[in-house]
Amino acid sequence: MTLKQVVDNVAAMPASKKAVVDIKDLSLTFQTADGPVYALSEVDLTIEEGDFVSFIGPSGCGKTTLLRVIADLEKATGGEISINGVSPEAAREARAYGYVFQAPALLPWRSIERNVTLPLEIMDLSKEERIKRAHDALKLVELNGFEKKFPWQLSGGMQQRASIARALSFDADLLLMDEPFGALDEIVRDHLNEQLLKLWARTNKTVAFVTHSIPEAVYLSSKIVVMSPRPGRIIDVIETKFPKDRTLDIRETPEFLEIAHRVREGLRAGHGHDE
Repeated sequence: MTLKQVVDNVAAMPASKKAVVDIKDLSLTFQTADGPVYALSEVDLTIEEGDFVSFIGPSGCGKTTLLRVIADLEKATGGEISINGVSPEAAREARAYGYVFQAPALLPWRSIERNVTLPLEIMDLSKEERIKRAHDALKLVELNGFEKKFPWQLSGGMQQRASIARALSFDADLLLMDEPFGALDEIVRDHLNEQLLKLWARTNKTVAFVTHSIPEAVYLSSKIVVMSPRPGRIIDVIETKFPKDRTLDIRETPEFLEIAHRVREGLRAGHGHDE
């Protein structure tokens, strides 16, 4: 093989993606008055740049706890975790991620614009920069024109989109989302799922997303992490190959139904292992 052929072959290889979240043998045990509670056990996972990773499992399996460990809101009691090569604490201090909670958590006395600019005020950015970033983020979630409205003037779905805009406002590459659409009706949820996919395609953010919904996990994700009942372990990691511009119609395809079946079987296997 000539040198040129070697160079051409290397150039043709797909570029390896950077590990944004790297977790090795992670565990977390809560000490309570009634004894230890084993929340997570032997978790190994890598989330790469540009991934959309959904965590799914039964209630109490540690999905949200794992997300909170990534965000440095909980501390692991064993194993290793790094965010962009640094500790979760260093990543938090560097504002390396945005966090979207289950409820919008908007301040009712502040306009939508001023809710979105709240973290930017804490960062001590200029007023002009805060407003520009807020407007850009609200445009991304299709809420431009609602900047001066108050939370109580918006529907639940619109409030959650404002919460996503707030998490996007400081342009972190990693977006952590804890069941953001769980309290919404199915029609609104479907619409927001479509909007979130479009947002992911436009921004190429890395997303870690907690859900209880198998169809939601399969529809949104490039990778699905199936977790067991407590202590939370990873039962299966399923990669999907759907195009980023997919529509809700993909949920009727054999490929979609096959992956949904594998997720369901993983959840059943997790319960069986627990028993």
